[in-house]
Amino acid sequence: MNKTIERFSTSQRVLHWCVTVSFFTLLLSGLGLFSRLFHGYFSLFGGGETAIIVHKIAGILFFGSSLCLFLAMRRDTTSFDSGDLTWFKSAGGYLTREEMTFDVGKFNPGQKIFSIFTAAATVILGITGAIIWAPLHYPRFIAQFSLMLHGLMFVCAIMFVLVHIYLGTIGNPGTLESMLWGNVRKNWARHHHPRWYREKVKGEG
Repeated sequence: MNKTIERFSTSQRVLHWCVTVSFFTLLLSGLGLFSRLFHGYFSLFGGGETAIIVHKIAGILFFGSSLCLFLAMRRDTTSFDSGDLTWFKSAGGYLTREEMTFDVGKFNPGQKIFSIFTAAATVILGITGAIIWAPLHYPRFIAQFSLMLHGLMFVCAIMFVLVHIYLGTIGNPGTLESMLWGNVRKNWARHHHPRWYREKVKGEG
């Protein structure tokens, strides 16, 4: 008897890792642009000019792959129901030591919010990045505001990603397997996403 169940397709996992790699490339190449304190990171790319080129290329890859991933999963990440409301009321069980389970679908509300935030951040970073790319083509106040908003969204994105990494690894053991191999253990699915598990098993029956 098969003890695993498919959670993500190959195309979804490829998109996810494209987003991941391009995001961290943007992070490392953008730190030196964000503050003079991080100019040392330019050496990772052979200098400031090369880092800027890498940042632009990674930005295009991130923008495209991030939006494609969001669109591929939008049906499961943009709808909320009563089960999600229960999750919200209990903060997902993260604020208690008691064992708690919630009747959620493929994604819990926290994951849905992260997905929606990522899509919104992608659009904002893309638009402001394009303006910063050619600032002389826009009024000065628009270029300055775009630079400020780009930096603010950059910081917020880092904070969200750190939480995402923690919850996808140490916080919820077994979660990372889904993005590495595409499958998760049925016991994991039954515990963390019971409604999705029932729908998945029923559909395969």
